[in-house]
Amino acid sequence: MHPSNPGNPPERAGSSPTRRRTAVTAGLAALLMTAGALAASPAHADEVPLPDLVTAEAIEAHLANLNTIAEYNGGNRATNTPGYDVAALYVEDQLKRAGYAPYRHEYDYEAWRENSPAVLSQTTPEKIDYELGEHFETMSYSGAGSVRGSKVTAVNPDAGDSGCTAEQFADFPEGNIALIKRGSCPFGEKVQNAADAGASAALVFNNEDEVFLGTVSELSDIPAIGVSGVLGEELASLTRHLRLKVEVDSEVNVESSYSILAETPGGRADNVVVVGGHLDSVEEGPGINDNGSGSAFLLETAIQMAKQEDPNNKVRFAFWGTEESGLVGSNEYVADLTEGELDDIALYLNFDMIGSHNYGRFVLDGRMELPGSGGAPSGSGAIAKVFEDYFEDQGQVSEPGVLSGRSDYFAFMQAGVPSGGLFSGADGIKSEEQVEWYGGTAGEMFDPYYHTPEDTLENINWDSVAELSAAGAHGVEFFAESTLAVNGVLSLSAVQVDLPRKGDAWLR
Repeated sequence: MHPSNPGNPPERAGSSPTRRRTAVTAGLAALLMTAGALAASPAHADEVPLPDLVTAEAIEAHLANLNTIAEYNGGNRATNTPGYDVAALYVEDQLKRAGYAPYRHEYDYEAWRENSPAVLSQTTPEKIDYELGEHFETMSYSGAGSVRGSKVTAVNPDAGDSGCTAEQFADFPEGNIALIKRGSCPFGEKVQNAADAGASAALVFNNEDEVFLGTVSELSDIPAIGVSGVLGEELASLTRHLRLKVEVDSEVNVESSYSILAETPGGRADNVVVVGGHLDSVEEGPGINDNGSGSAFLLETAIQMAKQEDPNNKVRFAFWGTEESGLVGSNEYVADLTEGELDDIALYLNFDMIGSHNYGRFVLDGRMELPGSGGAPSGSGAIAKVFEDYFEDQGQVSEPGVLSGRSDYFAFMQAGVPSGGLFSGADGIKSEEQVEWYGGTAGEMFDPYYHTPEDTLENINWDSVAELSAAGAHGVEFFAESTLAVNGVLSLSAVQVDLPRKGDAWLR
């Protein structure tokens, strides 16, 4: 389920009578008021608003095609599979038909693969085999290794910063398995601290009951396993006599892949609105919600924008590759930008899952109101407000979604680009109150089919697609016309103001 670019200031006139300054000031005030009104209507009064053009029916047609592509190509669209390549050809063909000139951003990356399922079992005081997917998951980029019958040492298991400092491992027995609680620092830091202290493996248990998918980002020196909160607490209570078996069979190879990008021909090239979502799926299934739904929305939005008059700000559509292997495509794209190219990006909008079966309306938390949110550059809160205001105008409840670095906005946020977007929910659990807002089933995941073979067309919630795609199209249209509230750039070309002067000379 990571700069702002100042606009060109008006020319400064020389000294002048007070009444002339007043006239110019009044003109600029009118200009600003007109710019603010851009949110309420399309750039051109005779155009149909983009949310009315980007329909759920059109998105469904794209999703049906992506589903067919997966069905005939191994059941998925994972990076470096035939399913991904054919899906990419479909996106490129649709963009070309609409008049775009799509291009591929190619990159090399270290691809992590498991050769066989990981093993976690208790050998003492009892013999218990734990279930992959229910009790534990291998962290991506875990190092390979086999640890049999090793003792377990818990590292500050009640602290929020468990395992975050080398000092916590000062008396760690070499060769033991480190049991660490999920908390305030990245998993990679916890696992590296354990490895430096001589641990044979690291188990990171969740701060909530369920198991989770984690990554150490770069290949670790020791096996790294994510454990459910329930099992982690149980193991922590048994450490005096506990011995475990941990096996991870993995490897890293250098592979190549690509993302697909296309942009509107018109619009300011120094104030670009980047709109993205990942095209790849997990290997386990066709990924029709994750993230066929976001990709289909982007594609239909691009098609409909091509029929409109040129926007004030250039819009760049990005279909990221290799997201499911650690946000690789978006990270590599941002890393390859020059300083000038990065400065030309006004903001980034992310759409990763908009059709969750048991959905919610989540607006990425640009104001960082939630405990798990962090790192949002200035202007990100303004992006959130645009989406929140739209939902409110439709009489629909929306909530902040944690801005945790979990999707492709991460690289943009790290680079200082204001970021936001929409999300319909993944592995979180819906509450009774949220059922009142959205319908659905309390006590179940927002997407019960997340990262499974059942993430298919049949399990898409079309109300979710309709509501979030309309809000998403509104956001794209809004920022294509003005990014003033986000980065202070006023698109003067968008505003027609009838002034009596041009510089010092009278026009009439």
